[in-house]
Amino acid sequence: MNPKDTAARYDQIAKWWQTEHKNSSYGIAQLERAIKFTSGRNSAIDIGCGSTGRFINVLSQHGFLAEGLDISKDMINLAKQLHPEVTFYREDICDWIPPKLYSLISAWDSTFHLPLNMQEPVTRKLCDALEPGGVFVFTCGGGHTYGEISGAFQGQDFDYSTLGVDAFLRILSEHNCTCRHLEYDQYPEKHVYIVAQKIGAAQ
Repeated sequence: MNPKDTAARYDQIAKWWQTEHKNSSYGIAQLERAIKFTSGRNSAIDIGCGSTGRFINVLSQHGFLAEGLDISKDMINLAKQLHPEVTFYREDICDWIPPKLYSLISAWDSTFHLPLNMQEPVTRKLCDALEPGGVFVFTCGGGHTYGEISGAFQGQDFDYSTLGVDAFLRILSEHNCTCRHLEYDQYPEKHVYIVAQKIGAAQ
């Protein structure tokens, strides 16, 4: 599993992604649920933002100063065309150093592409990038054991990994975050989203 390979594959489908997902409601209700837990509306960032800026639109509508990050060059270039006023980072999340603390961080169907050995350090990094009371919403593979799988999507082969739900909850707890919501939102598919909040402000 190599993030550069993931970037190249998303480059291939960036235009299709923008056309097909621009008005998609996928993940929006879950993001709205996460926003309800926030105690501040300062900076927010969408990790794996893609080319449409769907989450960025929602975050901006709720008063956040929204940013986006994606490893795909073509995804970022298309997103910039739609949102020239937004700060975008074309970065590998494994290497990216957060420039500030965030009120909300979303990683919807993005960090599950990371190599297995990067899942924990990246999750820790994103927890540490939350301001007190900040909220982290992310998706992961369900179940209680770690593993890697591969799958095809739009003619491209993608790799996925997970530490298992229990491990993610442990990491959150160790980094001063508490789970506010956990759901198998596509059951019986093993797709889970978690809403966690950084302890330290009135919640």
